[in-house]
Amino acid sequence: MAEADPHKVYNVHDAKTNLSKLIDRAHAGEEIVLAKAGAPMARLMPLDPAAGIGLDLRRPGRLAHLRDQVPSDIWFEPNFTDEELDRFEAEGF
Repeated sequence: MAEADPHKVYNVHDAKTNLSKLIDRAHAGEEIVLAKAGAPMARLMPLDPAAGIGLDLRRPGRLAHLRDQVPSDIWFEPNFTDEELDRFEAEGF
């Protein structure tokens, strides 16, 4: 893959082969056009860091503030009738 013109068009095959390099170039600020059968179809470009898209979606504890809004007893309310519970206990469950 030639280093080069930010306006260069890459066909899907070339883009798949060099995706990691193209992502690095996009991260560096370059816009890369992806084409299918020579026709431009998409643009690979850097994300705006201020947008914070998807950056902390998997951060543990990010929903901790919601814990106080959910009553704890909903997790322990039986959904079975007394007869069903008695049968479970009698059968050893």
